[in-house]
Amino acid sequence: MKKISDITIIDDDAITVFGLRKLISSSIECNSIEAYANGKIAIDALTDFYNNDHQIPQIIFLDINMPIMDGWEFLEAFLELPITEKIRINIVTSSIDPRDQKQWEYFKSKSHHLITFNQKPIDRNTITEITKVA
Repeated sequence: MKKISDITIIDDDAITVFGLRKLISSSIECNSIEAYANGKIAIDALTDFYNNDHQIPQIIFLDINMPIMDGWEFLEAFLELPITEKIRINIVTSSIDPRDQKQWEYFKSKSHHLITFNQKPIDRNTITEITKVA
């Protein structure tokens, strides 16, 4: 198994963040797991990382429904960053709205990043699969 440098979780639900951290820590070897409560805090941090030549996380877990800046708004802003590395972005949602599936297809088609759509809850087998580097 290849060691992953950094993983980021963007989700406003503390229980989901806790669960993802536990699953990732027990399944994947990585240097750090950072968490942000909404897309605005996350995009500000990642923009700062990019502007200061810091490592952008190799894997991002992204919730869709969050206050201040939701997952779709985060993706729109993230895709504007001129990041050449291919980042794995795992949308993790409890949404069953077909419009969310269409939004995912839209973003997936306009980006060189690997963007996946995953239903909550995430289990150990799924976490192992979706934490492979893009």
